[in-house]
Amino acid sequence: MDQNQHLNKTAEAQPSENKKTRYCNGLKMFLAALSLSFIAKTLGAIIMKSSIIHIERRFEISSSLVGFIDGSFEIGNLLVIVFVSYFGSKLHRPKLIGIGCFIMGIGGVLTALPHFFMGYYRYSKETNINSSENSTSTLSTCLINQILSLNRASPEIVGKGILNAIAMIGPIIGFTLGSLFSKMYVDIGYVDLSTIRITPTDSRWVGAWWLNFLVSGLFSIISSIPFFFLPQTPNKPQKERKASLSLHVLETNDEKDQTANLTNQGKNITKNVTGFFQSFKSILTNPLYVMFVLLTLLQVSSYIGAFTYVFKYVEQQYGQPSSKANILLGVITIPIFASGMFLGGYIIKKFKLNTVGIAKFSCFTAVMSLSFYLLYFFILCENKSVAGLTMTYDGNNPVTSHRDVPLSYCNSDCNCDESQWEPVCGNNGITYISPCLAGCKSSSGNKKPIVFYNCSCLEVTGLQNRNYSAHLGECPRDDACTRKFYFFVAIQVLNLFFSALGGTSHVMLIVKIVQPELKSLALGFHSMVIRALGGILAPIYFGALIDTTCIKWSTNNCGTRGSCRTYNSTSFSRVYLGLSSMLRVSSLVLYIILIYAMKKKYQEKDINASENGSVMDEANLESLNKNKHFVPSAGADSETHC
Repeated sequence: MDQNQHLNKTAEAQPSENKKTRYCNGLKMFLAALSLSFIAKTLGAIIMKSSIIHIERRFEISSSLVGFIDGSFEIGNLLVIVFVSYFGSKLHRPKLIGIGCFIMGIGGVLTALPHFFMGYYRYSKETNINSSENSTSTLSTCLINQILSLNRASPEIVGKGILNAIAMIGPIIGFTLGSLFSKMYVDIGYVDLSTIRITPTDSRWVGAWWLNFLVSGLFSIISSIPFFFLPQTPNKPQKERKASLSLHVLETNDEKDQTANLTNQGKNITKNVTGFFQSFKSILTNPLYVMFVLLTLLQVSSYIGAFTYVFKYVEQQYGQPSSKANILLGVITIPIFASGMFLGGYIIKKFKLNTVGIAKFSCFTAVMSLSFYLLYFFILCENKSVAGLTMTYDGNNPVTSHRDVPLSYCNSDCNCDESQWEPVCGNNGITYISPCLAGCKSSSGNKKPIVFYNCSCLEVTGLQNRNYSAHLGECPRDDACTRKFYFFVAIQVLNLFFSALGGTSHVMLIVKIVQPELKSLALGFHSMVIRALGGILAPIYFGALIDTTCIKWSTNNCGTRGSCRTYNSTSFSRVYLGLSSMLRVSSLVLYIILIYAMKKKYQEKDINASENGSVMDEANLESLNKNKHFVPSAGADSETHC
C-alpha cells in the first residue's frame, strides 16, 4: 500500500511540474525575446550617433541639420509612446513589441538606401566619378603667372534594471561596428581603394556608414520574429489561457451575448478614454512630478547633446579619428556605465532609502558627475595652427578673424582657388588650406605618402634646413595633446559612472511620487517629454551652436554651403562644454527645490498623521474613563453576554 500511495502521489505531482515547466518556458522565452529587442534598440541608437560625422560629410550638410536627422529617430516613438503606455496592457503586448521591432528594422534598412542612389563620394572638387582620376595629378599646385580657370562643382523596476543592463550589449556592439566600418571607405567595393588619397584621419574622410544601418536594421527585424509566436500573457499558465479562450468562444456563440459584448466594449472604450484624460490631468497637477520631469529634461538634454557630438569634439580637440574614439569611448565606458546602474540599484535597496533619500542620492550623483565634467575645461589643447584661418599665410602672426585673410607675397602670384580644401602639413608644423596656398611648386606624384616640394610659404617662416616641403593631410596634434586625450577618456569613465549610478533612482522617484495606478502613464509621459524636448531638440540646438565655430565650410554640389571642414577648436570646446555644463547646473538648482518641496510635503503628512493619532487616543481614553465609572445592571450584563 505504501508503495502504491507513493506511485499515486508521484503521478499526481508530474502534471503540476509539467505546468510549471510550460509556465516558466513561456516567461523565459518572452524575457529572452525582450532582451534581444532591447539590444536591437540600443544598437540602432548608437549606430546613429557613431555615423553622424560621416553622414554630415557625405551629404554636405550642417551640424544642426544632421542633429535634426539624429533627433528624428525619436519622432516615431513620440507619436505612440503615451498611448502604448496606457493601452498596452489591454492589447497583445508581444505582437505589439514585435511590430515595433520590425518597423524599426525596416527604418534602419531604408536609412542606408540613399547610399546606393547618390553616386560616388567626391571628397574634393578635383576628384571625378572615374576613380582612376583620383590621383595627385589633379591636385593644384602654385601656378605662377598663369591664369587658373575656376569651375564650381555641379553637384517592473528590477526587471527594467536588468533589461537596461542587458541592453548595454547593444552599445558595445554598436561602437565596435562603428569603429570597424568608419575605417572602411564609403564606396568600398565600388572603387579602387589604391587611388583614394585621403585617410581616416582626414577631415573629408567618410566611412562605410551605410553598413552600420544595414546590420542594425536586419538585427531588429530578426529580433521581432519570436514575439509573433508568444501568447498574449506569457506569465499565465497554459491551462488558464485555454480555459479563458474556451469561455470566450462559448460566450460569443450566442447572438444575444455578442450584442451585449459589443455594447460593453463600447462602454469600456469610452470609460478608458475618459479615464486616460483624468489620469493625465492628475499627473500634470502633481507639482513634484512636474518638477522632476523638468530637471531630468535638463539633465538628459545635456547628456544627449554632448554624446551626439562627442566624436566630432574628440576629432577637433584632440585630433583623434572617430574609429579610435568609438573603441575607447564605447568598449571601455559602457561596461562602467552598466556597473554604475547595478550599483545604484543595490545602494538604494541595501540602505532602504525612502523617497527623500532617493532624491538626495540622485542629486549627489549629479553633483559628482558635474564635478568631473568641469575637469574637461582644464585638459584642452591649443587652437589649431591653420594658415589663412587662424594665422597669416607666412605663419608668423595670428589673425583676429578667419574671414578674408589676405594672401601673402609667398602665394599671391599662384592664382589659387581659396575656396578649395585640400590640407597639407608643412614641416614647420603649420597646416595650409591647399598645396597651392602653401606655395608648393611640385609633388611626388602618385607615390605615397604624397609630398609637395619647394613650398615658398614655408620658406618665409625661417626653416634652416631649406627642405621646404609639405605632405598631404592636416598636421597631427603634438604628444602633449595626445596625453590629454587619454586623461579625457579617464574622466569620461568617472563622469559616466556617476551618471549611471543615479539612473535607477530616476525610475524609482517617478514611481514613488505618483499614485500607484498612474505609474505606467507617468513613466510614459516622462519618456515622451525626454524624447521630444531632449532627444529631438538637444542635437539641433547643440549642432546650431557648434556651427557658429566653423572656420572653413565646403561647397556642395548645388554651389551652396555644405559641411564644415574645420573648426576653431577653442571656440568649439567652449560652446560644447559650456552649454552642457549650464544645463546640468540648472538641473541641480531644480534638484534642491525638489528635495525641499518633498521634505515639506512628507513632514506635513507626518504631522497630520500624528495629530489624527492623538485625537483618536484622546477619544479612546475618554471612552475608557466612562466605562470605568459605569456599573452595568443585570439586564445590561445579560445583553452583553448575549
